[in-house]
Amino acid sequence: MTGFPLPPNATIGIVGGGQLGRMSAMAAARLGYRCHIFSPEPDAPASQVAAATTRADYDDNAALLRFADAVDVITFEFENVSAEGLDLLADRRPVRPGPEILRISQDRIAEKSFLNEAGIGTAPWAPVSSMAELTAAIAAIGLPAVLKTTRLGYDGKGQALIRTEAEAEMAFGLLHPKPLILEGFVDFAAEGSVVVARGADGTVSAFDMVENRHRDHILDLTLAPAPFDPAVRETAREMARLVAERIGLVGLLAVEFFIDRDGRVLANEIAPRPHNSGHWTIDACPASQFELHIRAVAGLPLPPAIRHSDAVMKNLVGPEDIALWPRIVATVGLIPHHYGKTAARPGRKLGHVNVLFPHGALPGEFGIQAALGPLAGGTDQ
Repeated sequence: MTGFPLPPNATIGIVGGGQLGRMSAMAAARLGYRCHIFSPEPDAPASQVAAATTRADYDDNAALLRFADAVDVITFEFENVSAEGLDLLADRRPVRPGPEILRISQDRIAEKSFLNEAGIGTAPWAPVSSMAELTAAIAAIGLPAVLKTTRLGYDGKGQALIRTEAEAEMAFGLLHPKPLILEGFVDFAAEGSVVVARGADGTVSAFDMVENRHRDHILDLTLAPAPFDPAVRETAREMARLVAERIGLVGLLAVEFFIDRDGRVLANEIAPRPHNSGHWTIDACPASQFELHIRAVAGLPLPPAIRHSDAVMKNLVGPEDIALWPRIVATVGLIPHHYGKTAARPGRKLGHVNVLFPHGALPGEFGIQAALGPLAGGTDQ
C-alpha cells in the first residue's frame, strides 16, 4: 500500500457521487491525485470528473472490497452512507474521517451527547421512543419544541415543530424511523457555521464563521464572513477547533450553530465532510474547503484557512433557479458552478454562484442583492 503523504498519481476513493464528491475530485486533480467514486447513481456528478467509478449499492460488500483494493485511501462525501460499510473498507484501507466519526454525526442523540460532553452548549434535548417519553420531554423542555428523527433528516426533512400537545401526538405518529429526539426551540437571531480541517499530525485550520440563510428549509445564501460581533465569530471557531480535536478528526467537518437573541452560540449539528456553507471558499480563499479536505485525507500539510476576499454564496435550487443559467453566465461578477445534474427536480441543489468583494468590504443587504443580479430575492429563516 502507498504510504503517507500520498505521492502524485495515487488514488483517493470517495464514497458518494454527489456535488461534494465532484468538487473534492476537482481539488484532488489539481494536487495530482486521481479519484475513484463509489456510487449507485448512474452518471453521478462526481463520476463526470473522476478517473473511475464503481457503481453499486452501498451495502454491496463484494463491490466495496473491490473498490477498496483499487484505491490508496478512502473518504466520503455525505453522511447517509453505511458506517458498517466504512468499517469493511477500513479493514483494507485508511478511511478519513473514520467510521466512528460518521456514527456520531449520523445519530442526533450521539451527536448531542458528544457536544455536551465536550463542554459545547446546545439546545435542551431529550431522547424519545414512546408517546409517554415525549410527554415527559415536553414537560421538562417546554413548548414550542422541535421533534426530529435521530437519523437521516436533512434540509428540513424528518422534523416537525410542536406548539401544542395535540400537535405532539400527531408529529410522533408521522415521524419515522424511531427513536426520535425532542429539542427545545431556539428563538435564534441568526444561523452560522464553521468549516474546520485537521491533519493527521494534529494541525487544525478553521475558516471564518459564516452566516447561513435559508429558503424553504434549504440553504439559500451564505455570507462570508458572518456579519456578527467578532467575539461571536471567534467563539464559534474555537468550538469548531475543539470538536475537531475531541472527535479525533482527520479530514474536514462543519459545525452548524444557532446564535440566540442574547448572543449565545449554540451548536446544532456536525457534518464530517465538505459542507454547502463552505462553497464560497473555492473562489475567496487561496485553499478551498475541498483542498483542505483532500490535503488532510492524503496526509499533506494543511495551509491556514484564510480568505483573500469577502464573499456571498447563492445556491441554485430546482428548475426555477437553474433556468436562469444563461443569464447567470452572462452576468459580470457572478462566478458560476454547475453540478452536472440532468434532472432539475424541485428542491434539488443544481449549482451555486459566488460573488467576491474586497477583504473587509462585505456590503449590506442592498449591496448584496444588487451584486446577485438575476438571482436577487428574499430568504426565510
